[in-house]
Amino acid sequence: MLLSKRKVRIETERLTLRQPVHSDFKAWTSLRAHSREFLTPWEPVWSGDHLSRKAFTNRVYWAQRSVASGTAMPLFLERREDGALIGAITLDNIRRGPSQAGTLGYWTGQPFIRNGYMREAILAVVHYAFVQLDLSRIEAACLPENKPSRGVLERCTFKYEGVAQSYLQIGGRWRTHVLYAALRSDRRGRTDAG
Repeated sequence: MLLSKRKVRIETERLTLRQPVHSDFKAWTSLRAHSREFLTPWEPVWSGDHLSRKAFTNRVYWAQRSVASGTAMPLFLERREDGALIGAITLDNIRRGPSQAGTLGYWTGQPFIRNGYMREAILAVVHYAFVQLDLSRIEAACLPENKPSRGVLERCTFKYEGVAQSYLQIGGRWRTHVLYAALRSDRRGRTDAG
């Protein structure tokens, strides 16, 4: 099943997860700029035009094409109580056929950390991926020293699967990451024994 050509929208207790739109530019740029020192240790190097309107417009068009083609589901996290943009989550690299899998990535703006928002968003996206998209496996990776990211994945029932050497370029260097996965029918650690 491909993602629908209509907009993806997921409601949680406190959040609306929705595709980015052009009118998000100011809120997104402001949040990313304000959170730059907090985010850059964990992300690929920002391009020189990362916060430009053109780069954001390209991001919105990429999100639209990705959802329409079923290859990714990029969503912004909007706090319902006041409409504040607080971060983003993307189910990317959606693979069909024998694997039925996708890769999860996410970030939270610094003013909104440690409020449980990302846990809420991850649980909602994983549920949507398993139930609506019929995926079987959701993968995620983070730097070994990123304890908050590892903690949120573990609280969302992702299981540690190992280490990937030189997995992604972060801060301009190839960095080793720890790998996690959530499975639709997770029997890891269980046996049929009495």
